[in-house]
Amino acid sequence: MMHTTAARALLQDLFRSAVAAVDPLHAIVPHLPPPPRGRTIVIGAGKAAARMAQGLEQHWPHPVSGLVVTRYGHGAPTRHIEVMEAGHPVPDDASALAAERMLALVRGLGPDDLVIALMSGGGSALLSLPAPGIAFEDKRAIHRQLLACGAPIGAMNCVRRHLSAIKGGRLALACAPAPVLTLVVSDVPGDDPAVVASGPTVADNSSAADALAILQRYQIAVPDHVRAVLSDPALAAPRAHDPRLLHNRAVVVASAQQALEAAAAAAARAAGITPLILSNSMEGEAREVAQVHAGIARQVRGHDQPIGAPCVILSGGETSVTVRGGGRGGRNAEFLLALGLALDGMPGVHAIACDTDGIDGSEDNAGALLAPDSLVRALAAGIAPRALLDNNDAYRFFSALNDLVVTGPTRTNVNDFRAILIT
Repeated sequence: MMHTTAARALLQDLFRSAVAAVDPLHAIVPHLPPPPRGRTIVIGAGKAAARMAQGLEQHWPHPVSGLVVTRYGHGAPTRHIEVMEAGHPVPDDASALAAERMLALVRGLGPDDLVIALMSGGGSALLSLPAPGIAFEDKRAIHRQLLACGAPIGAMNCVRRHLSAIKGGRLALACAPAPVLTLVVSDVPGDDPAVVASGPTVADNSSAADALAILQRYQIAVPDHVRAVLSDPALAAPRAHDPRLLHNRAVVVASAQQALEAAAAAAARAAGITPLILSNSMEGEAREVAQVHAGIARQVRGHDQPIGAPCVILSGGETSVTVRGGGRGGRNAEFLLALGLALDGMPGVHAIACDTDGIDGSEDNAGALLAPDSLVRALAAGIAPRALLDNNDAYRFFSALNDLVVTGPTRTNVNDFRAILIT
């Protein structure tokens, strides 16, 4: 069996390969359009927005100006496109200011102008302007509840679109009659541009009734005046057939699938390691997804199915965590701790789980590493793994073992990356 040091090094190399494959600095280049007859205005929001703007500037030999907003600490140097930083995962005053300034920037454009929108995960919080009749604090309170209730990203962003004056295609309406090209670094299962950053420049296919149903399903407390706004047809988001959006298009330039394929290629280059991409769109509670992965690992070790060892099982997507405790978590750390408990020290099984943006939830780590002896080392240090999982305190578990993966902001974001190495 592979030594723990070598296994850790291989898993971290796979993660680095995955992140490098979705670097917006390079991924954006093949999708840049011809220059327009008029002006080129760049707008954008998300954890990859600054890096995307940097890449566009480097490969756009024409006049350009604009504004993008990214998370604090995720900026990148640009010359002509202004970069703002704002709050994430909960919007702050800078999020509202960025939205107001972006709407003002695109007003008055003509049909010969071009808007290039750079959208990536995190944009829902970073570009936040409540719909008329909703106070900013109303929206922040609902936002916090959505983050804690365990709802999948698609459901959360459906609600965010219908509470917004800028999401769900409303920013695209402000750009009309200028056409809008939206370039997307996708962090959502299915890679639907309307879901990434809640689709500020993409027509919405959901309804306010869908948003209300989600709020009811997850028991989100909503004031009556907010419900009234959601029920007002005059405030509905534009649909795909809206004539003002007919000349717009959206292109996904980087996705979880690309990251997983890059990691699979890196694993194949390692001696005798067979990669298996399980899925690029895993969803569900982190600890339940961990149980599924543990079952597959046991099948590989016990029966050489669906493949034989040595192998690495790869998956992406976005898990969720229903917060019941008061610990420091992160969905990738929670996944790994639950995986460790399910495997119970199975020999020859190592794993990594990280967020490709370099931030696991709101912590300072990208994720963590799991080894066959992780539980034994924790118990020897007086740490109770099950109690920490029950308290959503997986960060503390891996921090105590010195097994956190810390990268800092990667300035990209195709969501979770998981690799389970079975030797």
